[in-house]
Amino acid sequence: MTSAASPSSPPSPSGQRPRRRPAWAGRNYSLLAVAAFITTLGAHGALIASAFAVLDAGGDGGDVGLVAAARTLFLVVFLLVGGAVADRLPRHHVMVAANALNFLSQGAFALLILQGEPKLWQMMALSALGGTGQAFFNPAAEGMLMASVSGEQASRAFALFRMGMSGAAVGGAALGGAMVAAIGPGWVLAVDAAAFAVAGALRMFLDVSHIAPRVPGSGLLADMRDGWREFVGRPWLWTIVAQFSVVVAVVGAAESVFGPLVARDELGGAGPWGIALGAFGVGTILGGLLMMRWKPQRLLFAATLSVFSLALPSAALAVPVPLGVLIAVMFVSGVTIEIFGVSWITALHQEIPEEKLSRVSAYDWFGSVAMVPLATALAGPAESAFGRTASLWGGAALIVVATTAVLFVPDVRNLRRRPPVEVVAAVGAAGVAAGVAGPVAQKADLSPR
Repeated sequence: MTSAASPSSPPSPSGQRPRRRPAWAGRNYSLLAVAAFITTLGAHGALIASAFAVLDAGGDGGDVGLVAAARTLFLVVFLLVGGAVADRLPRHHVMVAANALNFLSQGAFALLILQGEPKLWQMMALSALGGTGQAFFNPAAEGMLMASVSGEQASRAFALFRMGMSGAAVGGAALGGAMVAAIGPGWVLAVDAAAFAVAGALRMFLDVSHIAPRVPGSGLLADMRDGWREFVGRPWLWTIVAQFSVVVAVVGAAESVFGPLVARDELGGAGPWGIALGAFGVGTILGGLLMMRWKPQRLLFAATLSVFSLALPSAALAVPVPLGVLIAVMFVSGVTIEIFGVSWITALHQEIPEEKLSRVSAYDWFGSVAMVPLATALAGPAESAFGRTASLWGGAALIVVATTAVLFVPDVRNLRRRPPVEVVAAVGAAGVAAGVAGPVAQKADLSPR
């Protein structure tokens, strides 16, 4: 679907008015991108605000960790249910409902802080509600995004989307920190609540007329089992998710625990560490620009090779290297994680039937985040038992070993990017094999509307 040009736009030499946006950036894609940009901007400011809200209430670092852990725990617990629900119901309804829950939980959190004297258990409970909303939102959103673009331009669309989210994350963290200092954490949380309200309103206008109605299944548990069969039946899928359960855990421990400690002891404090994290954010933006132009034919092979660089931050902190080298390492890691991210979501878009996208996405999310709380909790004991340097080198080695192991899977080395017609045919055939009712052409139409 092409967008209409502005009435004031001059005609092109061919007599047609120029488009204001690319043909592949249809209505759904544009609404999803704008809404996600708004919530990402607010959420990264809210991460800083919630931490300072706990500290301002008299809490310590352990209390900050408990509030963050409450969110992550409920995110992990409800992810698989959220994926099954998103494949049973219209995904945009699930997304709007999740946004409403996040609006209410963040609004209550803001009110609690602004009124003064919040209790730790209250902040943990509201954080847990936010994690629950995210558990239902993430699989639905990823499935909706993959159904909003055409096969031919999928990787470019995903690259632009991820680049926008990276920019919002960097800007949100910087803006959030400044706003916390200027107006206090309660008001920043209130702004985040408003962002969820605006994004939910935008998502109400998503058009799902091109997606075939969901066929009632045998129940929620049966749908979850069906999603599990889809997940384990594809070796490239479950092996890379298993790999990333290790990679994300190691990176999470390095960035949230070891990085700040090394910065404090070796680099001069929080300021240099913030600059290094900012370099990672800039790298993700440039990585997105790269992936808008580069379309590797062996999708997963290119993606997996890029993951080796994610061992570099842990290794750099283990040495530790000077700040300039650390900034370069973080920048390269940011670029390469976008190579993986765009290639990965393109492979899912190409290989997974539309009606199972959210369930598969839920298993992907679950595998990626399930070990993060454990890794961050064990980082301190590991430092005490083995020393900081050995712990960081061990984490880097785990990433290298897990990534090398994935390269032994034939589908990871050989899965290739297919032309759009083949993608539609493959997804349609998978839908028929699964017994999905409705015209195959309508169900498999992934073009933006």
